[in-house]
Amino acid sequence: MRQCSCCCFDLSRATVCRGLFIFAGPSGRAVSGYQGYDDPLQPVTSDETVSVGGTVTLTCRVAESDNSSLQWSNTAQQTLYFGEKRALRDNRIQLHRSTPTELSITIADVQLSDEGEYTCSIFTMPVRTARATVTVLGVPGKPQISGFENAVQEGGKVTLTCTSTGSKPPATLKWYRGDQELQGERYNPTYTVSSELTLEVSRNDDNALITCVVDHASLAPGDKRSEQALRVMYSSTQVSHSLCISLSLPCLRPTSYLWEKKDGELPPLAKADGAFLRFEMLNKSDNGVYLCQANNGIGVSKGEYTLLVQDPTAMLTSSGVDHAVIGGVVAVIVFILLCLLIVLGRYLIRHKGTYLTHEAKGSDDAPDADTAIINAEGGHSGAEDKKEYFI
Repeated sequence: MRQCSCCCFDLSRATVCRGLFIFAGPSGRAVSGYQGYDDPLQPVTSDETVSVGGTVTLTCRVAESDNSSLQWSNTAQQTLYFGEKRALRDNRIQLHRSTPTELSITIADVQLSDEGEYTCSIFTMPVRTARATVTVLGVPGKPQISGFENAVQEGGKVTLTCTSTGSKPPATLKWYRGDQELQGERYNPTYTVSSELTLEVSRNDDNALITCVVDHASLAPGDKRSEQALRVMYSSTQVSHSLCISLSLPCLRPTSYLWEKKDGELPPLAKADGAFLRFEMLNKSDNGVYLCQANNGIGVSKGEYTLLVQDPTAMLTSSGVDHAVIGGVVAVIVFILLCLLIVLGRYLIRHKGTYLTHEAKGSDDAPDADTAIINAEGGHSGAEDKKEYFI
């Protein structure tokens, strides 16, 4: 929307209108100057918004130049820059760009005291001016949650207060339980903002996280937040237990625990460790029923666990002992095999080389070979067996 305060007069039957105007520029920021369709020397500026500690750039432009100098002045009408020349000794203020049609300066480490109207002037006849409003946002601090110190009984109420300081304009504080947004009550929306949240708690709220988030134009969503975990005391309804690999017996997590062995005392090597009963070594004497009593200050509940050790030696034997036993068995088997081989060898040696030879009688007395063969054929049936033994 454009606002125009305009004085009109007739000149050579042509209507000319000049006046102060404010309208939204392409970026959505307010742009100000003096409207004059026949005045290309009128400077134009834009409003700026910056957070504390940030840097802001102020730009002043004219459509045409007549070699007149542009000038920036601060909220106290002190000259900051006249063309390229620095007028105020403030190292935070630096020249950004200077041309015949533009003068831009930057202000670093912006503080709340830098907020206000800055004036751009061009020294023509008459002097033309335009104003730019700098808005400084105070960055809110991290919220602090107070009001919760001790556990609250089931069905009771807890009131939490969230406080954040340094915001400008005042920040908005939002409450969440997990991802669910809660409605709090806001107090004194000034630079220090606070919000109060009252809850009626149940056992489902035990260990629930309540979050306070600061919502402000200078922050990204969820950039600054604080969390508070609730603790709710309620009567235990059951005790859960199971046998773990470490042979621990877990019990429900209230505030105190008591371990006992039914019809006897706890074994000397059994150590009660809060919700766990730990056994460093097991044997058959550890068999029995173990009782766990859980107390959270409101109620007491009990549970029991039956422990049965079927092979205690198996749990105490280490891998090194197992390997030694296996090695001993293999050695005995090898020794027996060697003994068998030695006995068998000696037996075979003693019975080796037994055979029969048949020699013809009278062959030794034969004058020649032919006679020996004839005598052998005739006397073969009556030949005596001879045996030779080699030992």
